[in-house]
Amino acid sequence: MTTIFHMISGAPDPVAPFSHAVERDGWLFVTGQMPFIDTSLEAPYPEGIEAQTHQVMKNLETVLSGCGCTLHDVLSVRIFLTHFEDDYEAMNVVYASYFPVGRRPARTCVGVSGLAKSALVEIDLIARRA
Repeated sequence: MTTIFHMISGAPDPVAPFSHAVERDGWLFVTGQMPFIDTSLEAPYPEGIEAQTHQVMKNLETVLSGCGCTLHDVLSVRIFLTHFEDDYEAMNVVYASYFPVGRRPARTCVGVSGLAKSALVEIDLIARRA
């Protein structure tokens, strides 16, 4: 069993010492992505939960693509919100647009007291290569 530690060109630079994804036996564990618009940690976040959720999903798609996968391969998702009560519904509307009804991954969503660089949302996921 080979373990591959993926660093994906075009994905945001890590905010801590981690790989963008780690793969073993076709399982892909994708590190939580932040709403950076660019690869630089100095890039500003978009304004508001909807824009930040779209950017996080775009960054996740970049990492998945760099590993030869797509959102279709996603089995489980974890979402972290800093303003759970205020942002949960709006985040869900955006999130749902990325996964068709009847084909949505298992999911956990929790409120947290803070995220790196004061993001409103962070999402990580597990995928399986088809």
